[in-house]
Amino acid sequence: MPRRVSLPGASELFRGGQEPADQGQGGTASGRVRHDEKITVYVSAEELIKLEQARLTLRAQGIAVDRGRLVRAAIAAALADLEENGDAADVVARLGD
Repeated sequence: MPRRVSLPGASELFRGGQEPADQGQGGTASGRVRHDEKITVYVSAEELIKLEQARLTLRAQGIAVDRGRLVRAAIAAALADLEENGDAADVVARLGD
C-alpha cells in the first residue's frame, strides 16, 4: 500500500514569520522590518555593481545587510542631510550635476 505524503500548502510556505515579542517596532531578530510600500528604481550596471560591492564590504565588516536595507539607509541619510542643510545638502549638489 503506497504511503501518502502530506505537503504544506502555499499559505503555510509563504506566510510571514512570527515576530519575536521582545523586538517591538515591527522588527525581527534579523533586523528586517516589514514595509508596506514599494518603488522601482532603475540603476546602471555600474551602480548595481557598486551597490553590491558596498553590501559585501559591510558584510565583511560583520554587518549583515541586503541591498534594500542599504538603499533605505542611504535614502534616510540623504533626507536627513537635506532637512538639516537645505540647499547646501550633498543631494542637492548631486542633483544639480
